[in-house]
Amino acid sequence: MEMKAAVFRKVHEPLTIETVEVDKPRGREVLVRTIATGVCHSDLHVVDGLGRFPLDRPYVLGHEGAGIVEAVGADVTSVRPGDHVVACLSGFCGNCIQCLSGHPNLCTGAIVTRADDATPRLSQKGQPFRQFLSISSYAERMLLHENSVVRIDPELPLDRAALVGCGVLTGVGAALRSAGLEPGQTVAVFGCGGVGLSIIQGARIGGARQIIGVDVFPSKLEMAKRVGATHTVNSSEDDPVKAVRALTGGAGVDHAFEAVGLAKLVRQAIESLAIRGTATIVGVMPPDAMIEFPWMAIRPECKVQTSRMGSNRFRADIPLYLDFYRQGRLQLDEMVSRRGRIEDINEAFRAMKAGEVARTVLTFD
Repeated sequence: MEMKAAVFRKVHEPLTIETVEVDKPRGREVLVRTIATGVCHSDLHVVDGLGRFPLDRPYVLGHEGAGIVEAVGADVTSVRPGDHVVACLSGFCGNCIQCLSGHPNLCTGAIVTRADDATPRLSQKGQPFRQFLSISSYAERMLLHENSVVRIDPELPLDRAALVGCGVLTGVGAALRSAGLEPGQTVAVFGCGGVGLSIIQGARIGGARQIIGVDVFPSKLEMAKRVGATHTVNSSEDDPVKAVRALTGGAGVDHAFEAVGLAKLVRQAIESLAIRGTATIVGVMPPDAMIEFPWMAIRPECKVQTSRMGSNRFRADIPLYLDFYRQGRLQLDEMVSRRGRIEDINEAFRAMKAGEVARTVLTFD
């Protein structure tokens, strides 16, 4: 089946809108008509050449998508045509030790994609394409393993639900799942883009008494206040570590989150901790990134940890977070800074790099 998609061919070059073929669903695969997709920094990392992704084939990028099931393979049991679904890159096998121990976001089974020597899911005139993170949501259709989707209430708006497939899931989960946040604790979030704003919301939902948003863009700091930050720090004007310590009466914060993927911000997060505090690295770092900090700059018995996709169990967490949205506790409408069509993808990347948006959402007919 032919469809329109945004294609990545070369580092530092714009994506091109092209006609691509998508295969029919086989076995446990699901064909989804894409309704909406968020534009995430992880896609931009590929364009900027910052990831360890093979570049031997063109990619259809995008991984934060939602849509409606059109067809299913013969072995699919979890969804059927007509279901509204959110795609998630934390596809799981259900049988490896990580899945069986309750950590499907760390699945090692690798069953949710097709082998390189199999018939490709995406191609163009016989040339195989790579499917980004087993999703490829910058296209009119997504061909996915059923363990990469979750069915949601059809009454929920898909252009908002799409955000929960990656950025919101990652940020809210970092606060509620990964960090071990307890009610009444204090929080600092370094980077107030889509993921950082979601961390702020997760901290608010989790009962943090003080939430400090740190960024260099005033517009992002204003948005941080709207979604739950009690204080903000413009790190282009003030030393963020000193500012966080001043706001906490010199103590530092119980939890600091890095939400961009910059070694400098990781160090600032670590140095802003209180005694027995925890720094959680959420941003995607370049493969060769080195994190250094002076030993005496951190308080006793602190911890530094990473969070992968908000430690999610997405089949349970995405419906839960969408219930938070329905109840007014999770603000998704406010997260959408800009809307567009798939033809606007390169402008969406530009706006993201310029710090003009929290999230851009692209919609399809």
